[in-house]
Amino acid sequence: MPYRLKHLPQGVLASALALGLAVVGLAGPAASQGVSRGAGAPVLAVVSLSRQQVAIYDARGKMLEAPVSTGQSGYETPAGIFSVIQKDRYHTSNIYENAPMPFMQRITWSGIALHAGDLPGYPASHGCIRLPYDFARQLFELTSMGMRVVVARDTMIPVDFTHPALFRPGSTTRWSVAAAKAAAAEAAAARAEQAKKVAIQTREAAADLLERLESLDETKKAAEAEIKEADELLKAASSASYVERVTALKSKVQDRLAAAQAKIDAIYAQGKAKIDAANAARAESKAARAASAAAEEEARLAAVAPVSVFISRKTRRLYVRQSFEPLLESDVTVRDPATPIGTTVFTALGYAGQDTDALRWSALAMSPGPADERSGFATAGRRGGEPARTDVAAARAALERLSIPRDALERINGLVSPGSSLIVSDEEISRETGKGTDFIVLMSGEPQGGVRRRSVGQYASGDYGPARAPGPGPGLFSW
Repeated sequence: MPYRLKHLPQGVLASALALGLAVVGLAGPAASQGVSRGAGAPVLAVVSLSRQQVAIYDARGKMLEAPVSTGQSGYETPAGIFSVIQKDRYHTSNIYENAPMPFMQRITWSGIALHAGDLPGYPASHGCIRLPYDFARQLFELTSMGMRVVVARDTMIPVDFTHPALFRPGSTTRWSVAAAKAAAAEAAAARAEQAKKVAIQTREAAADLLERLESLDETKKAAEAEIKEADELLKAASSASYVERVTALKSKVQDRLAAAQAKIDAIYAQGKAKIDAANAARAESKAARAASAAAEEEARLAAVAPVSVFISRKTRRLYVRQSFEPLLESDVTVRDPATPIGTTVFTALGYAGQDTDALRWSALAMSPGPADERSGFATAGRRGGEPARTDVAAARAALERLSIPRDALERINGLVSPGSSLIVSDEEISRETGKGTDFIVLMSGEPQGGVRRRSVGQYASGDYGPARAPGPGPGLFSW
């Protein structure tokens, strides 16, 4: 089945939208196939193992979908929560005999990634998520580091979600500044691109004149250099005959210089308007490029990195990460701690309105059915069946069983922004979480061959990338 394109992004502002600066709904109905519905950057990829399909969501809803091929028996792609931690357009595997992995987007340092590959219609990889080639190429251009990737047994659909227990930033000032800087960078880039086009057009219009001027300018510079050399020789001349010879040569060069200048003057007289326009457009293009680079740097400095929060019922701990680095760890109280709470990803999509600091959220459950006592994963999954919408009542109930210490809550509220997320789970943090990752959570009730077959020696082969190590790195986490 060919992938379906719901809409395309429209420029640099996608990076701002990736932080949730748009205030549109994630779970709203998707547009019909082939219809563009505006700018947006992917914030969530949901892979269904049972249906062998991936759906990509932005802040407005489903934007892309495609078939996939996940891990075969013994090398299963583990159900769990990941994020994009590395991108490489021309990656090859160091584990599997330099196998090509075009448009690779890594989700674990142990070697699991999304990439273009063969799709036989069933699970066939060694743990990676294979995508159609054109889809993988398009997705690679759209995504940013940190995009959430959820691998679920069943096809789950995120829903709009509100709850007073969700985080709420104290002020929108920082985010407004970031949005304004991003918009300014977008406008500056557009102006630079337009100035470049004008410069090319005006130069083409005056191409013949400019080429002749460049040739004459070289002749003129050479003549001026020869005259300067002749003057130096005359200063050191010791005989009248030598002075006479050098003076004669200098006179000829002066004639050549005068002839070149006359031709230059004639060319300017013939096409002054075209030449001046080309020179002015080139100068304006150079200035526009410099302004665009400065605006881009300002936007980069003003950008606010979203935070990820993970709450584990198993460890009764709360963890916070930002830009793949640990920031905070705290105890958390879970009411009825022996009862499963499920696994749900809450994502902040944007502000609820222009005059409020409340965030708009979506909720995505890992399963459509009730939680299992052993693993917290679904016992009522519909393998290959119709997609299931996240149970809003269950998501609310999960939040209402949690109590976060006030000091931790206040600190998180001071950091949270559009693009931030909260993961609530029965599971603990996977040992795949470490240096250079966001939270990685694996569902303990599902096959994990794609992770467990990786040995320590395979990490040493370098497939995980430079200067990386498996498992948790040093930091605040204490698992």
